[in-house]
Amino acid sequence: MITGTAPAGAEPDAAHLSAPGPVFRPEDHRPERRRGLRDRLGSWIDRHLKVLFIAPSVAYIATMIAFPILYTVYLSLTNSQGAVTRPFDMVGLENYTHWLTDTDRFWPATWRTIYYTALALALEMVFGLAIALLLRKSFRGQGIVRAAILAPLVATPVAIGMMWMLLLEPNIGIVNHMLGNLSLPRLGFLTSPGQALTTLALIDVWQWTPMVALILLAGLSSLPDEPYEAASVDGASRLQQFWYVTLPMLWPTMAAAMMLRAVDALKSFDVIYATKGRGGGSEHEVETLNILAYGQSFEFSQYGRASALLMIFLMLIVAALAVIHILRKAGQQ
Repeated sequence: MITGTAPAGAEPDAAHLSAPGPVFRPEDHRPERRRGLRDRLGSWIDRHLKVLFIAPSVAYIATMIAFPILYTVYLSLTNSQGAVTRPFDMVGLENYTHWLTDTDRFWPATWRTIYYTALALALEMVFGLAIALLLRKSFRGQGIVRAAILAPLVATPVAIGMMWMLLLEPNIGIVNHMLGNLSLPRLGFLTSPGQALTTLALIDVWQWTPMVALILLAGLSSLPDEPYEAASVDGASRLQQFWYVTLPMLWPTMAAAMMLRAVDALKSFDVIYATKGRGGGSEHEVETLNILAYGQSFEFSQYGRASALLMIFLMLIVAALAVIHILRKAGQQ
């Protein structure tokens, strides 16, 4: 091992001639290479930061939403029945053709779904807006009233179904007892094929109007005061202020509430099933598309046909949302 250097002008001895020069050792350059790698990685992260942030959401959607939809589309093109593990064949659009030409169950269920949703949505928006306007102004006991109107939201669907079945029972129900005291004819309500669907829509109104009222109340609370002051200076009446000031400014909030409730009403299942059971009653009088699809899937194990029905149902929901979106745009203009 060489421990010193040869003096200037002296001949290098054998030890100096055999002394090794600077040796390249890779481990001496690893820190620099690591720093370079970290810099490149940091630069790449900075350039793709937006993609990295949304990547978990995209992965979640692909896993939890896109895959079930794609699998349902696949099943809808097959004759799968009995069990999804049993062999099945591709039948193309046969299941879709079956439903679109079915005038006994599919089209009546479609019209019942539209009727139920339209009636419930219209009444919930009217009553919800009225309640929101009343709660907008401060009064004594306002907190108690707000808490009271939220009671239907915390009740379970089965409890709601049982409660209304007892209240509307034709013989011992308190509602028919009150109608008798007023010399009015007794009504069948849930037991009458001609009244059951409307009664269920009114139960939906009773349950979900508070949520609409809360959404609209939040929208009313965010409206500025300047337009109302200008309208008052111009001599506008209360009704004119409501029609020309409140409704236009509140319309985006109303459209959002309509979208939420429309989707939920279209998918209504629990209260209908709890009160009328399989098939939507003995004459299918309240059978909506959701009830029909449930029967095909879990009672008759017709997975191919049920999947096709659900895909048609999904297109109906998308169409309803498109209509509300168009109305929202028109209202904003």
